[in-house]
Amino acid sequence: MKKSTVFLLGSVLVLSACGDESEGSEETAGDITLGATAGPYSDMLSEAIVPGLEEKGYSVDIQEFSDYVYPNNALANEEIDANLFQHTVYLENFTEENNLDLVGLITVPTAPMGLYSDEYSDLSDVAEGAEVAIPNDPTNAARAFIMLEEEGLIEFEDGIDELTASARDITGNPLDLQFVELEAAQLPRQVGSSALTAVPGNFALGAEMDLLDALALENMPDQYRNVVAVRAEDEDGQLAQDIVDVIESEQFEEIIDEQFEGFGKPEWME
Repeated sequence: MKKSTVFLLGSVLVLSACGDESEGSEETAGDITLGATAGPYSDMLSEAIVPGLEEKGYSVDIQEFSDYVYPNNALANEEIDANLFQHTVYLENFTEENNLDLVGLITVPTAPMGLYSDEYSDLSDVAEGAEVAIPNDPTNAARAFIMLEEEGLIEFEDGIDELTASARDITGNPLDLQFVELEAAQLPRQVGSSALTAVPGNFALGAEMDLLDALALENMPDQYRNVVAVRAEDEDGQLAQDIVDVIESEQFEEIIDEQFEGFGKPEWME
């Protein structure tokens, strides 16, 4: 009788210990933190991505950032598990300049840059010598110049270098447009002060502007669409696979269509 009691008690202890270890590992694997800049991409995480991950058993925190530098450093330092705020060009340049081993996992629908005006209702009305406000960083300036070139307002004989783009590279300017370069975050407030203002989509939405009020929206190449970024070592891991599964789901696209009107979809969604 004593031997049976001892054996039974030992079995209970072994099973209890195994159960505790299993629960602890599952909890650790399921707790993740995703980063984004405050605004539309934080909203995309909370509305369109996190619910799908929670259905897969993850417990998700969202950390919001106020700049474009710390989210990648936080990812590299394992403070967060993935981030969503940047396009491929920025990610590749940032990781090269800062010697970080981060990769883009999947491209997501992105708010396009738009040309806005309180003075004109159509780009064909733009007058000679009109002032055009554009972002002062080369990457976003290149996007603005590409839009203006596609609308027939300027020309670049040899194309645009996204790393060094500036108004000095313009080879054709029939209306003698005057360019003002400003920090991208200041551009929404410039609408009305300049005849035309090129506003990146995330800053337009942050200022509660309607994307569809733009006189033109950029035909955005995928390299300028935002990506979910992860550490290179995690690119083939389970979390990365689950994030891709969620973003490629019908539920994700339905939420984008309902709540993110005007966002340009990447090629893989078309």
